[in-house]
Amino acid sequence: MNRAVTMHDLVVAGIALAAGLLTAFLLRVLTRWLAKHAKRTRWEGDDVLVGALRTLLPWAAIAGGAASAAAVLPLTRTVQHHTNQVLTVLLIFVATVTAARIVAGLVQTVTQSRSGVAGSATIFVNITRILVLAIGFLVVLQTLGISIAPLLTALGVGGLAVALALQDTLANLFAGVHILASKTVQPGDYIRLSSGEEGYVEDINWRQTTVRALSNNLVVIPNGQLAKTNMTNYMRPERQLTILVQVGVGYDSDLEQVEQVTAEVVTEVMTEITGAVPDHEPAVRFHTFGDSRIGFTVILGVGEFSDQYRIKHEFIKRLHKRFREEGIRIPAPTRTVALHQDGAGLPQVLQAQETLIPHQRESRAPRQ
Repeated sequence: MNRAVTMHDLVVAGIALAAGLLTAFLLRVLTRWLAKHAKRTRWEGDDVLVGALRTLLPWAAIAGGAASAAAVLPLTRTVQHHTNQVLTVLLIFVATVTAARIVAGLVQTVTQSRSGVAGSATIFVNITRILVLAIGFLVVLQTLGISIAPLLTALGVGGLAVALALQDTLANLFAGVHILASKTVQPGDYIRLSSGEEGYVEDINWRQTTVRALSNNLVVIPNGQLAKTNMTNYMRPERQLTILVQVGVGYDSDLEQVEQVTAEVVTEVMTEITGAVPDHEPAVRFHTFGDSRIGFTVILGVGEFSDQYRIKHEFIKRLHKRFREEGIRIPAPTRTVALHQDGAGLPQVLQAQETLIPHQRESRAPRQ
């Protein structure tokens, strides 16, 4: 210290520090006002930016006030140097955390906008956050005068041992990156594996993929296993799909009337039921002369996989009601059994016809 600290020095330093605190408070109020306006916009990126600035700007104002106060005081060169280093490291740390929040938030916003609000791919979010924090850490070391070259060399040599010890973890990590990069599976997709697991993809992180089944249970699948198994994605190349409903009518039915009535019910269901495709063209295809009925297939359009259960439910109810109103019969399965009577007399043919529901029975003629 070149000279003693005077009251004037303390007053000026206090004013500088108070100015920094006041500026931090005003910036906090300003960013809070900006955050309210950012919530009104459709783009979620501005919410991320404003939220990050609410942390960075006040701390920058406080660090600036502290640096100004330290510059006013008659400190020695060593103390001044250490003070500046501490404030610089503080600013770099705050800026690094803020940048990590911004980059991770923007990546998450992009993944949600492409995959739907139900899903989020945290693997990309975590990777970008770790990269930004690692760069900030290296900058801090360089600022403190610590050489990072030996550290990078040690990491390169030790990385081989770490890679061997974490083979499964790294395999799942790269498998998750490959799955997302190839766009075969994205959060929000409905998938079914060859092993039987199925549901909506909730998240793909650095080790595993979380799938929510229709029963609301979570199924956790390692990324490596998901990349190797056979899988059906019901959301790609598009969400809309068609489902088939099998129906049968009696041989005495007017097939033109059956087709017309069924098409009307399909149009009604497609228009009124949530999750159906309103512009779906009704399709009725007769295909089988069965034992007791003429079978045909009705093709329905649904918005996504889980909508099919509600649409099938409504379609079957309404079609059954219309068939009853129109007098169109849906026969139950039947069987005709013909038996020749044993004996010396002329052979007789006895026929018995009965319904096979709920139990299948055969009618036998008594012996004489």
